[in-house]
Amino acid sequence: MAAPRDNVTLLFKLYCLAVMTLMAAAYTIALRYTRTSDKELYFSTTAVCITEVIKLLLSVGILAKETGSLGRFKASLRENVLGSPKELLKLSVPSLVYAVQNNMAFLALSNLDAAVYQVTYQLKIPCTALCTVLMLNRTLSKLQWVSVFMLCAGVTLVQWKPAQATKVVVEQNPLLGFGAIAIAVLCSGFAVLASVGGLYTSVVVKYTDNIMKGFSAAAAIVLSTIASVMLFGLQITLTFALGTLLVCVSIYLYGLPRQDTTHIQQGETASKERVIGV
Repeated sequence: MAAPRDNVTLLFKLYCLAVMTLMAAAYTIALRYTRTSDKELYFSTTAVCITEVIKLLLSVGILAKETGSLGRFKASLRENVLGSPKELLKLSVPSLVYAVQNNMAFLALSNLDAAVYQVTYQLKIPCTALCTVLMLNRTLSKLQWVSVFMLCAGVTLVQWKPAQATKVVVEQNPLLGFGAIAIAVLCSGFAVLASVGGLYTSVVVKYTDNIMKGFSAAAAIVLSTIASVMLFGLQITLTFALGTLLVCVSIYLYGLPRQDTTHIQQGETASKERVIGV
């Protein structure tokens, strides 16, 4: 049976790629803009709560459409939600982690520029990789390990001399912002092991590959940087540019498919057997 992503057209994949890129960039820019306004700030916890309520309503609407009738809708809720308290308890753990992660994103973007945030937040890739290695006993290829260290080096360069935004007048604490990103990254690495966050992200994960998702992340960084220059007067430094380039390249390398060495090993074994036979 063919995988779902093999049955979709290239146009649909490009659509998913474009929407995912725009969503990631727009979310960061909009959040940064609202958190640096000279007006009275809103509570980040309220924004996170409203977001989750909207996602809940959308999920209920999708479930109602899939079931097709009120009776089947109630039966599905009774069977999968009310009748599964243990499953609800398990899901409460990543839900709590996501709540902390989202609140840390608000705190980070209150103290860091959107472009710096986008680059630094990619530390979630090595964090998730380490979690899968230590907790799930999975292995990484040599290229993936190289990309992980390359990404960390790129983030270090970006944070070494952070780019400054000349149009932002509110007081900021870059150290506090980086600490908030660190907590969000740890939460992201743990939560990925339990569930996939976001309604649209689940569609993208199903129908696209790692290379396209990596390209989307890199494109979102570029868009956030351009928007930051235009909206917040971001002054790009040499270390920021080099660090961003390293991060984008490492994201692409990490998502490359592993080389299948099964046939190579079988060929080498057969060659050795023929030599021994001779």
